[in-house]
Amino acid sequence: MYLERNATASIRQCIENFPVTALVGPRQCGKSTLARHVLQHLSHPSILLDLERPSDLQKLENAEWFFSRQKDKIICIDEVQRKPELFPLIRSLTDEWNRPACFVLLGSASRDLLKQSSESLAGRIVYKNLSPFFWNEVSALFSLEDFMLRGGFPRSLLARNDAISFEWRLSFISTFLERDLLQWLNFKPVTMHRLWRMLAHLNGQTVNFSMLGKALGVSNQTIRNYIDLLKGTFMLEVLEPYTANSGKRLVKAPKVYISDSGIAAALLNLSTFEELSGSPAIGAIWEQMVLQQIKGSFPEAECFFYRTAGGAEIDFLIRLKSKLFAVECKAGYSPALSKGNHQSIADTKPDHSFVVFPGASGWSIQKGIDAVALSELCGEMQKHL
Repeated sequence: MYLERNATASIRQCIENFPVTALVGPRQCGKSTLARHVLQHLSHPSILLDLERPSDLQKLENAEWFFSRQKDKIICIDEVQRKPELFPLIRSLTDEWNRPACFVLLGSASRDLLKQSSESLAGRIVYKNLSPFFWNEVSALFSLEDFMLRGGFPRSLLARNDAISFEWRLSFISTFLERDLLQWLNFKPVTMHRLWRMLAHLNGQTVNFSMLGKALGVSNQTIRNYIDLLKGTFMLEVLEPYTANSGKRLVKAPKVYISDSGIAAALLNLSTFEELSGSPAIGAIWEQMVLQQIKGSFPEAECFFYRTAGGAEIDFLIRLKSKLFAVECKAGYSPALSKGNHQSIADTKPDHSFVVFPGASGWSIQKGIDAVALSELCGEMQKHL
């Protein structure tokens, strides 16, 4: 079953107009499927290499010869971060061929991929980020409850039932820890697993590196490195505080979110929506879904949170083009802003404010503040740009 992605048209446009297009995102989020779909609908012939497949790796023993033999095709390389030595060669051949649609690079570890490609392919490459499905892409096919529980990874979302989805996510977590992260030196899967579970319990909260380090028996710097690794492999969102001068004493520690609601539920051992809905975790998981929707619809947006030492807070402040939006997330069907929310809006003076709740449609709360359904949020933001 192929589900059309919102990013399909823009990725096709990039391939047709740039020498190198890099499509990056977490493992199993659908990069390869989307790339094959786009390439099949282009008039230009293409070839796909998967660097996790030994036979494809063998083809690149003499990569320059192989690429030169395929110069009339779009060469798509999956998991390209596993052979960073290819980047200088790709740069040289791209300059020699001097045309768009030379290479499509797929990678699931942004830190190494972006570092290598930015050094070797500056001015020749365009990047597109692909996340797991977000709500607006699948809302016609799935209930909001199923999406909250299963998350946006295709194999989890499309599983025959919740039990199979849960088992897939547990397997994904184990495989990710035991195989995919081992390319980094000094990485200990057991410590990372414990940290990841702790972060799931701290989902949507500010992170105290010292507290986490003491709990795990490692240094603060190790915690920072591991969090950077989870962020760099798209498993964690780290949100910085909004620091505009409001004259208030602000919380300065970053806030963390597990990047996918289904992975967060699995880390917390919540296998049904009934368990999730009765858990204190549901509020933070709802916030994560809202954040994912915003970042998926507006990749260029800058996202922050606002919290003062006095307790005033707003979940997200979104800087988009010349506008500032305040977004507060309420997981109940009767959303209302708290005194601290109103104080935060007064402090930050956004152009418009939204309260996002899991209903079907929203309404105006007062001038400048609207209650909106998740499916309405990005459209309403667009209206105010």
